[in-house]
Amino acid sequence: MVTIYDVPADALIEEVAGRLEDRIEQPDWMAFAKSGQTRELPPQQDDFWYVRGASLLRKVAMNGPVGVDRLSTEYGGLKRGSNRYSVSGAHSDAGSKNIIRTLLQQLEEEGLVETAKGEGRRITAEGTSFLDNAASDVLADLDRPELERYA
Repeated sequence: MVTIYDVPADALIEEVAGRLEDRIEQPDWMAFAKSGQTRELPPQQDDFWYVRGASLLRKVAMNGPVGVDRLSTEYGGLKRGSNRYSVSGAHSDAGSKNIIRTLLQQLEEEGLVETAKGEGRRITAEGTSFLDNAASDVLADLDRPELERYA
């Protein structure tokens, strides 16, 4: 059985994002929202919502029960001031908690993630099966000799 640990993360996220396009819906406000405090503009990718959802699903599966606050620090970045001038030294800042929370709620409605009381969100059995099926399809499509031992 192929798991999420057996395939490269970028290929898995791309495959899962394609599958999530049928299951979740991007909100209207996403055209105007930044993906974090360190960003100056909203994301320019057309499929940003689905890629972020796939990435969140993978992170929840790998890191066990995890909360919105910890996920926002993982999606944060380095805040360096404006592009025009530097006003202060660099420091880290969190990613958008609204995007993460909304995506987790949508994944929970689909039955892929569940809330663990007092611990955060964790993956369900259906979510694990969803990711493993995507991982097996990714492995079948990969043409990389170092991964042949998993096939």
